[in-house]
Amino acid sequence: SKLAKQVPQPYHFCSPSKASWGKRRGTLYMCSRPFRKRGVLPLATHMRIYKKGDTVDIKGTGTVQKGMPHKCYHGKTGRAYSVTQHAAGIIINKQVKGKILAKRISVHIKHIKRSKSRHSFLKRVKENGQKKKEAKEKGAWGQLKHQPAPPREAHFMRTNGKEPELLEPIPHEFMA
Repeated sequence: SKLAKQVPQPYHFCSPSKASWGKRRGTLYMCSRPFRKRGVLPLATHMRIYKKGDTVDIKGTGTVQKGMPHKCYHGKTGRAYSVTQHAAGIIINKQVKGKILAKRISVHIKHIKRSKSRHSFLKRVKENGQKKKEAKEKGAWGQLKHQPAPPREAHFMRTNGKEPELLEPIPHEFMA
């Protein structure tokens, strides 16, 4: 009674005037649904089948609070290590200061989708297999390394009777 009055009230880190430090702080646009995509999620989201070892992208869906990942994992790609009926365990690399940690998180299936990051690589592997097969049949060596796009071939342009104009940068001293 007398002692209780002397004990000061606990100091709260967040006063009513300051911003809260909640899980979804600063996610107004991150977790919002696209235009005309609000409401009930399509059935295809629930019907997707995930297996161990699948590469998945994490994207928090704002309409579903259950099993939502923390905002720091939004947009990250990870690998599924366990799959249950409604959720998946995912391993993600997270940088904390100088270290990269392998974090294991559990996410509801409504917040993940199968990643397309390996599609281009697997397509190239398939094409290289075909090239190797053709080269073996011909007995010639084929180029398999990933090459940048070459410059365009020379071509003529119509000027419609106008003389081409030569553009040059203005010298620095005459600039206003």
